Amino acid sequence: MKQDRKRGTNSSAERSSSLKNARVLVVGDAMLDRYWYGEVDRISPEAPVPIVKIDPQKEDERPGGAANVACNAAALGAQVTLLSVVGMDEPGSRLETLLQRRGVHAQLHHDRSIRTTVKLRVVARHQQLLRVDFETPPSHEVLASKLRDFGRMLGQVDVVILSDYGKGGLKNIAEMISMARRAGKMVLVDPKGEDYSRYRGATLITPNRSEFRQVAGSWKSENELTGRAQQLRRKLEAKALLITRGDEGMTLFQDVGRFHVAAQAREVFDVSGAGDTVIATLGVALASGMRMKEAVKLANRAGGIVVGKLGTAVVTPKELFG
Repeated sequence: MKQDRKRGTNSSAERSSSLKNARVLVVGDAMLDRYWYGEVDRISPEAPVPIVKIDPQKEDERPGGAANVACNAAALGAQVTLLSVVGMDEPGSRLETLLQRRGVHAQLHHDRSIRTTVKLRVVARHQQLLRVDFETPPSHEVLASKLRDFGRMLGQVDVVILSDYGKGGLKNIAEMISMARRAGKMVLVDPKGEDYSRYRGATLITPNRSEFRQVAGSWKSENELTGRAQQLRRKLEAKALLITRGDEGMTLFQDVGRFHVAAQAREVFDVSGAGDTVIATLGVALASGMRMKEAVKLANRAGGIVVGKLGTAVVTPKELFG
């Protein structure tokens, strides 16, 4: 028994160590997540809304969007570069500082014409009361410059993760996918919106349950789900389609069929950012040489851990393999 436990420990250490060889490029809509915490003890006399007294000692800032994907990959030990666009403003500078602290090589293009995307959440008693978004699409000139950098970086990475939050940072995503595939790189896409045609040729596309339903329609049985998923996958010429299904787990669709992983049995505290953790873990696992099904199992475990944390968060190798 002691020998078995020792082998298991070594195996976990080896798996954790192998992730450090992964070289991942994350491209997409980076943003700054800000949290203001306070207390509510009365309703405003001006309108039927709660008055939140903010505690300045409890304000928090975290990388969000594609920046959160990059931080999740870095937390697993991978060598991570983030290519994105921010404004010439305080939130952009703050985001760059946070990324550096988390071990992410931030290749950020600064656009004077925009504001860095910020999601401001007001929280009281562990409940989000309000979210305020600040955002402006990047200019054409900055996106063109980013695309040139993307082409130069491809030779230095194993996997590309394209994190689409619909903020305009991936306007050239179809061209990016083509460039990456010509370079022989795996391309993972976290999609957004109803037009998936621009993701054609990606290695793996990871819609959640509602995103997939929006594009492919609803289903009444697992057989119908499989049919719709395989039809979409073939239409997009993708090697794999992974649908994250919340409490129903994850289902992977490939040429060889489907592979389902049940959800991790744990209390769900906050699902925000869980998709970022899933695709980051997938990217790092595949870049380290792991097979697709094993990578999905690992990503499912990571997603189950991160939903037990408040706000956008990361998973460490100790949590994942411990």
